Amino acid sequence: MKPAERRKTICLTEYVTHSLPAREIPADVGEALWRQHGNRIGVEFPSPKTDHQWQLTPQGWVGYVPVSPELGFSLQPKVPLDNLFRMLEYAYRLESFEFLDDMMGCDSLEEFYERLANVLAKRVLDRARQGFYRAYLPETDRLPYVRGRLDMRHMMRRPWSAQLRCHYEEHTPDVEETQILAWTLRRIARSHLCSERVQPTVRRAYQSLRGFASLEPFRPGDCVGRVYNRLNDDYRPMHALCRFFLEHSGPTHEMGDRVIIPFLVNMGRLFELFVAEWLRAYLPAQLMLSVQEKVSIGEAETLRFEIDLVLSDASTGKPICVLDTKYKADEGPSPNDVAQVVTYAEMKNCRRAVLIYPVPLTQPLNHKLGDIHLRSMSFGLKGDLEERGTEFLCDLAGF
Repeated sequence: MKPAERRKTICLTEYVTHSLPAREIPADVGEALWRQHGNRIGVEFPSPKTDHQWQLTPQGWVGYVPVSPELGFSLQPKVPLDNLFRMLEYAYRLESFEFLDDMMGCDSLEEFYERLANVLAKRVLDRARQGFYRAYLPETDRLPYVRGRLDMRHMMRRPWSAQLRCHYEEHTPDVEETQILAWTLRRIARSHLCSERVQPTVRRAYQSLRGFASLEPFRPGDCVGRVYNRLNDDYRPMHALCRFFLEHSGPTHEMGDRVIIPFLVNMGRLFELFVAEWLRAYLPAQLMLSVQEKVSIGEAETLRFEIDLVLSDASTGKPICVLDTKYKADEGPSPNDVAQVVTYAEMKNCRRAVLIYPVPLTQPLNHKLGDIHLRSMSFGLKGDLEERGTEFLCDLAGF
């Protein structure tokens, strides 16, 4: 596998159709791109319809997709890179950790990825020198001696057995806190997105965990809501980084004799997380925010929904407004968008509903649907994000 800097890279911008000569992309590579990433990049094959050219349109995803040893695609955001990095900091709560100084001056999303990978690897190596966190975990085993508590019921059923079944606790470093680090570093190493300068550090950090942590798969959600103490509090920023990498690791696929993992950011999901975290930071104290609130209907509760954001009165807990983020720039909200957020408002028994877009709509929405007042608002992603956020919050407060 060629490192990223030796592979030819074609740059594409989200929601922009790019035409490329047929000779630019081998037919088998184009087919692989369509099969593996067709839901992220619209692929039109060379034909008379396309003037015998490839037509590629990223669908709201940014990042890097290596599709062959010789070729990769860099998917660039419409959002300015500095603002994209700031959104990632908010969304994954990275701004509260001091390593963000290492991110200054990044010129691309791939460089941002590599620098964060380097930070995580170095922190794991630092922890390896100190010794990884250990905890007591319950174990049950058959032993030739007594350890911990005897399983008397088992002994009565099998009195002839020379092996004693014991329940005991093992003081081990093979705990979830460390397993998360091992799984994440393995995925980073297999992405082949790091340069020859950083890749050895990532591999060395992964190898430092091999003898201590079982390789178990983890999801991004496994990195949040964990309990820390004075012995493992330094795992907190490492788990924040792990969440970032696991959230944006694309589907694994084979390339020759190697397995690769693309780096992909779903901009719709990022916009939702960013708005939620920005509101957490700046909402007035009298308002309470719920994120991804689960609701269901029917006696059997077979229909389930997740509402992006719910604003409630902090003193009474009564819902005031539902908000739904939409990362797109249509001329106006679609009927599905309207139906969805109005349904959410009805389910929460509140009279206000807001659709949030990254740009002001040419046909903004401000209507009453029965008892529900529905508006579209924008949280702009160009210029100063703090100013755009303040404008959004003022608009929301006046609703």
